[in-house]
Amino acid sequence: MKLAVIGTGYVGLVAGACFAETGNDVVCVDKDEAKIRLIRKGKMPIFEPGLEEVVKRNVAGKRLTFTTQLPKAVRSASVIMIAVGTPQGEDGSADLQHVLGVAREIAMAMNGYKVIVDKSTVPVGTANRVREVIRRETTYPFSVVSNPEFLKQGGAVADFFKPDRVVIGAEDEKAAEVMRNLYSPFTRTGAPIMVMDCASAELCKYAANALLATKISFMNEIANICELFGADVDQVRRAVGSDRRIGPSFLFPGTGYGGSCFPKDVKAIVKFTADKGYDFRIVKAVDAVNQLQKSILASKMEKHLGSLKGKTIAVWGLSFKPRTDDMREAPAVVLIERLLAAGARVQAFDPEAMPVAKRLFGNRIVLAPTSYKALEGADAMALVTEWNEFREPDFAKMRKAMKTPLIFDGRNIYSRDVMRTHGFQYFGIGR
Repeated sequence: MKLAVIGTGYVGLVAGACFAETGNDVVCVDKDEAKIRLIRKGKMPIFEPGLEEVVKRNVAGKRLTFTTQLPKAVRSASVIMIAVGTPQGEDGSADLQHVLGVAREIAMAMNGYKVIVDKSTVPVGTANRVREVIRRETTYPFSVVSNPEFLKQGGAVADFFKPDRVVIGAEDEKAAEVMRNLYSPFTRTGAPIMVMDCASAELCKYAANALLATKISFMNEIANICELFGADVDQVRRAVGSDRRIGPSFLFPGTGYGGSCFPKDVKAIVKFTADKGYDFRIVKAVDAVNQLQKSILASKMEKHLGSLKGKTIAVWGLSFKPRTDDMREAPAVVLIERLLAAGARVQAFDPEAMPVAKRLFGNRIVLAPTSYKALEGADAMALVTEWNEFREPDFAKMRKAMKTPLIFDGRNIYSRDVMRTHGFQYFGIGR
C-alpha cells in the first residue's frame, strides 16, 4: 500500500516507520526543512527506543522517504494520515488549525479516491470538520477515518508492532476494509480491530487517557493520606492492585503525570464536554490534584530544610518519564522552577533529556555530566524520574559526594531500610 504521513513528530514518525516495516511504501511529509534534512541523515528529532533502527532499515530498503512536498506525496498515496500537532489553547481546547490546514492542502492536491486518516489526537467531531473542509476544495471521492494512537512514550515502537487493540472510526465499508488490511500484520496474534463510528473512535483516546490519569491522581491522593495516618502506600498499592477488577497498572504514587498526552487530553476533554454543557467534575479534580502533586517534593524539602535559599539541591531525572527525552509538563520542571524561586542552586542530571533541559533552563541550573557529579556538595537530592540506572546506585559513593545525606525519593524506588543502613535520611511518597 502507498501511504503519506503528514507530520514527522512523535506520532507521525513512529507510524510512518512502522508501516514501512511491514512492506508499505511510505512518504513522511513535514514543512520543517531542517527536520527533514536531519532525518535524512539518520538522526532522530526525538528519543524513542528502537525508532532509529526501524527508520534506517526502511530508508535503506527504499520503503520510507521524507519530503517537504505535500502535494506530490498526496498524489502518490492512496492512504493519507494527518499526524500534525494539536497544541493546547489557553482555555484547554485542542487547537485544530494545523489539522484543518493540512486537510485543505490535501484536498487541493488530490487526483483520485483517497482515504484520509485523522491520526492526531483530536476532539470529538473533528472528522466531520475535516470532511467539510475537503469537500469544499475537491470533487474527487474520499473517505475520512479516525484512527487514534495508543502509544506510550518510551515503548511506542513496541506498542505499534503489538497493539492491545486498533480503533478505526469509519463511515463506509470501503475505507474500513482498507484500514483492516493496513493493520492486519500487527494484529495476527489476536488483538482486535474495532471498527466504529468516527465520534466514538475520537472519544476512545480521550476516555482512555482520562481514566489512566484518574488512576494516577487517585493513588497520589491515597499516598498523601497514608502519610497522615502513618500507613505505607506500597502495601496499600499491592493490596488494591491484586483486585482483578482494578489491576496493578498506574497505581504507583509519585510526583504527578506529565508529557504530551495526559495533561493536554485531560484539559481538552473537560473543554469540549463543557462546550456541550457538561461539567466533567471528576476529570477536573484529576487535573487539580496533579498540579498540586508536582510540588510535593518542594514542599517536603521546605518542611525538612526550612529556607532553601543558598541550598544546593541535586535533581536526578528531568524527563516526564523514563526512556524519553520529553520534558513537556514534566514534574521536574515545576520542582526546579520552585527551587530557583526559593533561591536554591540546582544541579541536575538525566540520561537523555539534558539537551532539552539546556534549552529550557539555559544557565540557570548546572547540568552535570553524570548522576554522581550532580550530587557533589548537595544539601539534598530529589529523585524525580525513575530511570533504571538510578535504581541500584553506589550508595557509598552518593553519601561521600553529598554535603548532607538527605534523599527525597519522588518515585519510591529505594528501600527505606537500605537507605538508613547507608546513613541517609530518607523521605518517599506515602511512606
